[in-house]
Order: sequence, then C-alpha cells, then structure tokens
Amino acid sequence: MSHFILAMDQGTSSCRSVIVDAAGVIRARAQEELATRFPKPGWVEHDAQEIWSRQLSTARAALRSCGADAKHVAAIGITNQRETVVVWDRRSGVPIHPALVWQDRRTADAMERLATEGKGDFVQQRSGLVLDPYFSASKLAWVLDHVPQARARAERGELAAGTIDAWLVWQLTGGRVHATDVSNASRTMLMNLHTLDWDDELLDLLRVPRAVLPRIVDSSGVCAETDASVLGASVPVAGICGDQQSALFGQGCTERGQAKITFGTGCFLLVGTGSEVVMSRSRLLTTVAWRLQGQSAAFALEGSVFMGGAAVQWLRDGLGIIRTAPEVNDLAAKVTDCGGVMMVPAFTGLGAPHWDPTARACVLGMTRGTTAAHLARATLEGIALQVCDVVEAMEADLGSRLRMLRIDGGACASDLLMQLQSDVLDAAVERPRQLETTVMGAAFLAGLGVGLWKRVADVAAIRSVDRTFTPLLDPTIRATMRRQWRRAVECAKGWQT
Repeated sequence: MSHFILAMDQGTSSCRSVIVDAAGVIRARAQEELATRFPKPGWVEHDAQEIWSRQLSTARAALRSCGADAKHVAAIGITNQRETVVVWDRRSGVPIHPALVWQDRRTADAMERLATEGKGDFVQQRSGLVLDPYFSASKLAWVLDHVPQARARAERGELAAGTIDAWLVWQLTGGRVHATDVSNASRTMLMNLHTLDWDDELLDLLRVPRAVLPRIVDSSGVCAETDASVLGASVPVAGICGDQQSALFGQGCTERGQAKITFGTGCFLLVGTGSEVVMSRSRLLTTVAWRLQGQSAAFALEGSVFMGGAAVQWLRDGLGIIRTAPEVNDLAAKVTDCGGVMMVPAFTGLGAPHWDPTARACVLGMTRGTTAAHLARATLEGIALQVCDVVEAMEADLGSRLRMLRIDGGACASDLLMQLQSDVLDAAVERPRQLETTVMGAAFLAGLGVGLWKRVADVAAIRSVDRTFTPLLDPTIRATMRRQWRRAVECAKGWQT
C-alpha cells in the first residue's frame, strides 16, 4: 500500500530528499552538497545535470534508508530554489548553458534600461515583481542571446526552459511533461498575476518566446507520472511549490496575516494575503503562494534578503575565522555587543525593500580593538537588521504590525541569532519543533493532491512549537542600532557602478 510521500528539496547549496509518512513524520532523509560556480564577479551558476544527478541520488538513498521502494510512495512533492533558470534541448534533454542562479546579477544593466524607459510600473502591475536581475526572465533572455542559434531554436520550439521544478519534472517523466506550478511561474516576471497565465506583453517586453515555456499547473494535484525507469515504478507528481511558498505552507500559515521568515542562504519573509492580490507600495513583491486543486489561488507579500546564512559562509570560506558555520554562535557570544561595528552583507546587492543590484557588502566602525568575535556578532546582527527593513515595509503595506513571526531554515537553530532577531524586531519569533518546513510543505501539498490528507487543517495541525523568543533589548539601544544600520546601508548602496 502506498503510504509515503517522497519530497524533493532542491536548494541553492544542496539537493535533499525526505520520506514522510501519513502522520507527517520524517522517516528518512538524504542530502548531497551542490557546487556553485562564480565565473565572473556577480555571476552565479549551477550545473543542471549535476542538480538532476544529485537529486535523483538522494531520492534513491532516502528510499533505501527506510527500506521502501517506489511502490510504497503515494506521490512525489517538489520544492526548489526559485528564479534559477535552465534551458535545454527538447530532443536530447541536454542543457545548452549552465543554469543561471537566482543570485546572478549579470543582467542588471538590462533591467536598469527598462527602468529608465519607465517600464517598472507596468511590470509590477502585471507580474507583482520589480525590475531586478533576481527574477527569471532576464536570465532566460540572456541565455538565448549568448548561446549561438539559441533564440532561433527557441522560437522554433526546439528548446525548453524553466525554473528548477520544471527541469526536475522533465527529468522525472523522461521528457514527457514540461510543467511548472503557479508559485514558481509567478517568480519569472512573465506570468500575469491576475490571469495566472503567461502574459504576451511581458513576453514581448522581456524578449522570451512562449514556445520555450512550460505549462502552468496547480501546486497541489497530480500533474505528471514519473517514468518507471527513474525509481523502479511510476509515481504521481502531485505537489510543486517554490521553496519560500512551500515553507509558508509547511509552517501552517494558511490564513491572511500569518507570516514566516526562512533563514537559509538568504532570508525570505512572506505574509499571506488570502485570495486578495495586494500590490505593494513599499517595493515588496506580490506573489502567488499556491493554488490547490479545484480552488482559487492564494497570494502573499514577500521581501527577499539575498545574503542570510551565506554571510556566515563568507566568514568561514572567505575569512577563515570559523571552521564550520555553527561555530559563529560561540565566537559571537564571546562579546556582549559589536563594539560599534556594523556589517551590511550586500555581497550580491540589496534585495527588498532597497532593490539595489549595485550595492556591495561593507564593514564599518572598526577600531584597533575590533576582534573576530565583534565581526561575527556584527554579521549576525546584519542578517537580523536586513530582516527588519523588510518587516517595516511589510507592515506599511498591511497597515498593521506583525507581532508574531514563524521561523524556519537551517540558521534558525541558532538561539543567539533568533534572540537578536526578536530583539531588533521588537516582536515574538516562534520556532517549530520540525525545522524542515520547506520540504514538509512540498510533502503536504503532494499528500493533499492524492488524498493522503483530506483537508488543509489536517496538515496544519501537525505543526508544533519548540520555542518562542521574545524581545529583551532596551528600546533605546534598539533605536540606536536601527539608526546606525540605516546609515550603513546608505554607504553600501551604489558601490558597483
């Protein structure tokens, strides 16, 4: 009897697969790191073939780990790094260029030109997004322009393109199905937020031929069947969702006004707006949260911070002041404050609400007395203060305060960072017992898609709380930190001209 969900979580730094049972318990997991390439400053690439190879390897390993095989799997759920683009040959299935990762900034000039031409309001009203190289459309156009004959081949229907979910579905089905879900499609800058279909005027403006794009499907509901050769038997693909929307669902934030922050490579804050499309006045993003089979789409406001846990990785790999990422907590705890140091981790530009691709990281306020501990603590504070900017913008759009935020992601295991976040936000921060909320969201959507769970309330009830962090910081100190942070951000802006 099929009673497991195989959930695939294809992230920026790794590929993971988990096996979830009908009680919502993770029975097995497997993970492999993914190499990231930086061929030029601001360029970030992945090998799409490596993504598929490692994702498949982890799926098979997770099944073996719990003594299951494909006949025990009721459905597959997929969650993925969003905006990252793959273009491949429809006949051979071979990518024509490395995948351009969401962090890639090579198309900043093209986006700036469109902004100068006054296209920003039109793009935002249609897609919910701001003109920025973060999103998929300009990356896709760049590949078509820079690979010989690619644009002509795309227009003839010889090439396929999509975000990572579409790439995985293609591989899982042996090339029979080319599909993406509405949550991922809403991150391309090519989907009309109101019709939930590709928009011809956006396609023309951003120079992407419709023939290259996948079909848009629900986030929950069977959209494909895997080729039997992949896992040993055919399995329904019944859940697809971009990683941040999947985390929102996995956190049980299914009601309007419920919000979550994911602390991963970046930091991503989403607040649900129900069936209402709320257009931001504060340079946030309006995005599709999900669409369940047979129901109207749910929407969200989102603010994206590009460098979260990746800033800690820089302390490890770039400076060598820690050997492993968790060591940052012990190092930062050696001091009670930053000693006047402020760190803006804008290594790949600033995301919401600033949207400055020319910003670069900076460390300010150092003296001869500054130590590695001060820098470590300043990095954690910089992560938390970036989130504050997004929360402030989100509260302005909603017209109300967010007094409780649910947290997830690898970095939220850090009690120090979570306490700092609560302190600078002046809000409660709630950590669940199950931190794997992104992959659980994909599992829940797939399970709902095949009837393993009947109602959204059934999966929301599975969530339980580990700890709630409440503000302890003196308001005067908080105000000083926020004021210094705003000064530091202005120093980081406009650096890469």
